[in-house]
Amino acid sequence: MFFLNTQSKEPIFEQIQNQILRFIQAGVLAPGDRLPSVRQLAQENGINPNTVSKAYIELEKNGYVYNIPKKGVYVSDIDLKQSHSNQIVKVLQPLKDSGIPKQELMDAIEILYKEEATC
Repeated sequence: MFFLNTQSKEPIFEQIQNQILRFIQAGVLAPGDRLPSVRQLAQENGINPNTVSKAYIELEKNGYVYNIPKKGVYVSDIDLKQSHSNQIVKVLQPLKDSGIPKQELMDAIEILYKEEATC
């Protein structure tokens, strides 16, 4: 189910988070679905259970999953549109904080979408 690249510069816990989010957005994981246990996911992928735990904790902090002690971790019933907005804000906030003006960000977004349309 998970494809983790141990040679990637992206930390493994972030790879797990991102894959779970993609599974949720694609409908592969639905609200109420149980995720693999920390131990199971760690053993299947030959990684430290703390890494899986960290990914699950971050997902829970952001409201994508919830934990029932001794029962498991489950997918939350989330608003995908709001989820996308939260992800965009998370990416843009550091740029705003570094002093990049709004119009410069808007121009960059326009360029990105124009390049995408020509491909």
